[in-house]
Amino acid sequence: MSKRKVKDDHMPVGECITQVQEVFRERFCCQKLPEQPEGVESQHKHLLELLKRTAVHGESNSVLIVGPRGAGKTMLLKCVLRDLLEEKEVQKNLLQVHLNGLLQTDDRIALKEITRQLNLENVVGDKVFGSFAETLGFLLEALKKGDRSSSRPVLFVLDEFDLFAHHKNQTLLYNLFDVSQSAQAPIAVVGVTCRLDVLELLEKRVKSRFSHRQIHLLSSLTFPQYAERVRTQLSLPDDFPDDKFAQDWNASVKNLCEDKSVEEVLQRHFNSSKDYRMMHMLLMLCLSRVSVAKPNIKPADVLEASKMCFTDAKANMLHGLSILELCLVIAMKHLNDVYEGEPFNLQMVHNEFKKFLHRKSSSMYNFEQPVIMKAFEHLQQLELIRPVDSSSAKTQREYQLMRLMLDHSQIMEALQKYPQCPTDVKQWAMSAFG
Repeated sequence: MSKRKVKDDHMPVGECITQVQEVFRERFCCQKLPEQPEGVESQHKHLLELLKRTAVHGESNSVLIVGPRGAGKTMLLKCVLRDLLEEKEVQKNLLQVHLNGLLQTDDRIALKEITRQLNLENVVGDKVFGSFAETLGFLLEALKKGDRSSSRPVLFVLDEFDLFAHHKNQTLLYNLFDVSQSAQAPIAVVGVTCRLDVLELLEKRVKSRFSHRQIHLLSSLTFPQYAERVRTQLSLPDDFPDDKFAQDWNASVKNLCEDKSVEEVLQRHFNSSKDYRMMHMLLMLCLSRVSVAKPNIKPADVLEASKMCFTDAKANMLHGLSILELCLVIAMKHLNDVYEGEPFNLQMVHNEFKKFLHRKSSSMYNFEQPVIMKAFEHLQQLELIRPVDSSSAKTQREYQLMRLMLDHSQIMEALQKYPQCPTDVKQWAMSAFG
């Protein structure tokens, strides 16, 4: 983007708006790491020293970074890795493996990902490593090759670490911690988690091989700091091509942040999550409303953007259901109330629906059983209902026990917004809740 040298020349408003969108898109979507992470200097120093001992001196280590979502765990780790890789020796030797508990859902998938990231061939001679045990053996052997001085250090980063603890027998964690403790190959295992009780999830044999080092990040952010961050994030930089436009924009942002209704919205977001990513999503939605005709963000834009951020996805899904599917949801909720949350099956829901047709509805058509079943299956595909037990898949479909994944308020909100909802269906829904 070419910067205009003569700042006194006023740019057309359309061009200014385009520049504004570019500035903020880069700021919110391509976030750069800070030179020095604020407020976590001691944690940064501790982690850097720890990983340096593995990368430079070949000493194995394991550590957990623990803190709530948005506290800066990933940012801290990325800053440490950036600083660590500034050393040429580390850059040349250190191997990195990044795993995520949300993606590597079992040890077998995790092992395949490790071999892929370490560029370890899966075939040696004519032998193909197919089973879990063989792949694991091959991997550990590859890590242990040579003595400590000739082995390249490997850093394992386990994001969503607590999810790896749910893997069968915790085999992967056990073996990684075992190698790190035995010092046969220099490896560092860094777990990143938002669960404070994560050690309680580990089996005894795994826990005994873990170093018990934990780095805690706890958000100390106050609301005034949060509000100030919003103001600075929405302000244009000093080198913006049009000085006059930038001054007007920054003045309007200051007024916006002092508006009472905007303050209430920001307070709600602050109470809900101190995660800067959530804040950036809110600000991006606000900025999407800026145009040539409306070159500033108004309080109404912030309110609308906030509503979109807090929109209930499941309640929204109900607006697209057919009347029959909506009636089945109401029947399920009615059963939930009557039987105090006990699971139900299609037959029970159908009976409840038939009672409603018989008692109250003059506008509803009496649907055939296959149509009801199709509607029921659609609700399951949308994950508005789910089976109580996966093993019950062998049970006849009409009698498979289900639970409703919606609550009273979600159903009532959807009914209010549902286009042309028959009055008797609304009345039935109201009676279903007492």
